[in-house]
Amino acid sequence: MEAEAPNTSFPKKEKLCGKTAISNLLAEGKHGNVPGLRYLFLAENGLEHSRLMISVPKKSFKRAVKRNLLKRRIRESWRKQKHMLTADSGSDILIMYPSKEIMSYEEIHTAVGAIIEKLNRTKRTKRADEGDFEK
Repeated sequence: MEAEAPNTSFPKKEKLCGKTAISNLLAEGKHGNVPGLRYLFLAENGLEHSRLMISVPKKSFKRAVKRNLLKRRIRESWRKQKHMLTADSGSDILIMYPSKEIMSYEEIHTAVGAIIEKLNRTKRTKRADEGDFEK
């Protein structure tokens, strides 16, 4: 696994909440898939930090215990790997769990890492495109 940043946490300011922020993400966000997870992101939220929202559908997991288990695994994976996200500007991210089977923590950890890598690649290509327009 990757090296963990010291004293990482998941404070309230990094949680995506609020009707306008969520509806803005759903309306204007770009989506993607990695094995085991789906994600939706908005590249710039106007803040210095990224915000995360996790969705595990009740339709797939009727028991709250299982939904909460998956949310905790995703949240912990994010907390341990969020330092790898490029810190130029904040992003709004929604991670959805589409599978009907419970994945292990290791599988979720690698899937969240793949999401972070894809977001970094997307930000790099966007900055490269913006650089072409400035010249």
